[in-house]
Amino acid sequence: MQPGNTRVLPLGPQAIDEAARLIAAGWPVAVPTETVYGLAADATSGAAVARIYEAKGRPSFNPLIVHVPDLDAARRIAHFDPMAERLAAAHWPGPLTLVLPLREEAGIASLVTAGLSTVALRVPAHPAMRALLEAAGRPLAAPSANASGRISPTRAEHVLASLGGRIALVLDGGPTALGLESTIVAVNGEGLRLLRPGPIDLGLAPTTPGRIEAPGQLASHYAPAKPVRLDATDTPEFDHWRWVDFWYPVEHVVTFKRGVYARALRHLAPLAEGVGASLRQMPAAAQQAWLPGSSAGHDRPRRRPNGSRGRRSSG
Repeated sequence: MQPGNTRVLPLGPQAIDEAARLIAAGWPVAVPTETVYGLAADATSGAAVARIYEAKGRPSFNPLIVHVPDLDAARRIAHFDPMAERLAAAHWPGPLTLVLPLREEAGIASLVTAGLSTVALRVPAHPAMRALLEAAGRPLAAPSANASGRISPTRAEHVLASLGGRIALVLDGGPTALGLESTIVAVNGEGLRLLRPGPIDLGLAPTTPGRIEAPGQLASHYAPAKPVRLDATDTPEFDHWRWVDFWYPVEHVVTFKRGVYARALRHLAPLAEGVGASLRQMPAAAQQAWLPGSSAGHDRPRRRPNGSRGRRSSG
């Protein structure tokens, strides 16, 4: 079988059964989780995992997160020390991924871990992913269901826009609750290291990037297609400012300043799904940019059809 036309099925028992059938046959399927939509495949099959990398265009040195139904299943894959046990007890099921030493007898395909001696594990809370884990009867490797490097999908239509024709099936469970990828923490004898900020704040500072140990550590990760001003320490004048008119529910533009990113993630999680949906739906005519050196600079924001102005971030 080849993916060809991607089907979309509303979430329900029949859709879960069909997704489990495809996974058993070695094909990845898109499924909602509490964070974003994931592209799930059998984590014990190298051929199935290779199809995840192929569909996403993902580099094979970038490891995947393995989803399991409960802590007992996770213990059969990785070694848990007392700290890992406490974190799992406190935050599973939920949006926390633990990077732990891989058991030799785990049976996880080496492509999942990118050949590392550790594995990233999560017990999801979303009923769709939990039902699929039960129906499939095996651990599922599941990165976000989008082309590699692009913004993660929070709705089934986002998956179709990014991976339509590359995968066989999308389970449509509506918008995701968080719209933000899971927090990733490495647990070893040296303590805890934050590898990727996310919805769960453990009070850790992000680790300085080095070798790739988990998803979200590449230099470019979930990048928007439009220019973004990062690490801002001042508020530009109008002629150096990018304005966006949101014609949809979210009407705020947020600028992060130095040192605020990790703390702000916790508070922005409820807004992420709505912002992402608005950006994807926005027609090109709804945007006007004022960037340094732009020949199209203006001294005021563009008006929306009702005459009101877009809002500028307070920084």
